[in-house]
Order: sequence, then structure tokens, then C-alpha cells
Amino acid sequence: MFGQECSTKEGQRRDEMTASHDTVEPVTERTHDNSWSANLEKPHHAEDRELVLAQARDAVDHTEPGNHVNLVTHGDHGHPETYLYEELDAAYGDAVDYEYVEQCGCGGHVTRVHVDQ
Repeated sequence: MFGQECSTKEGQRRDEMTASHDTVEPVTERTHDNSWSANLEKPHHAEDRELVLAQARDAVDHTEPGNHVNLVTHGDHGHPETYLYEELDAAYGDAVDYEYVEQCGCGGHVTRVHVDQ
């Protein structure tokens, strides 16, 4: 449902998997006035937790109040409570609420972030 693009590292060259944050495609380039999903489980996300956190913040920043974004994170980083929740608390405090939704069949995780009005 959420992780249609489950990523694997098989067949990837090392140089394809290590990209600077500046060369990686942004998670979104528009503001979403609806609920949407951000795919943070591509191979370059598996290699770079800081990229996952930066793009998770970008996704929340591009979600209008009253809506939510599903952050679909790569399974290589483990359960999002071990790294993502603290980042959301630090960046947004009470301006967002989040909940764990499910683990995808490919091993990724879905966290729903509600942006408060």
C-alpha cells in the first residue's frame, strides 16, 4: 500500500548509492494541501540516515496544516521510534502529531505525521 517502490541494493554500484544531499532529487517541490506520502526508502536513503531526516523535515514543511504526510522510511534504519520521532519532536514540538502505521512487506516503515492547524 505505502511502499510500492520497495528498494533493494542488489545490482547497484557503490557510486550510485552514495550521493550528496545536493544531488538527490527532493522528496517534493510543492506544498500539499491534502494528505500524501513521501517515499524515503530509495537506495540512497538506505545509505544516509541524515538524508532521511532532512527529507522527512522537508515533507512535513511542505504539508499544509490540517493534513498529514506518510513518511515511508527505509527498513535498513530500523523502527522510526529509534531515530525519527526525536527529530520530529525537536523540529516541530506540539505543531505535529505522529503515529506509527505499519511495516511494509519490503521492510520499510510508515509513520503518519499530522500537521496541526
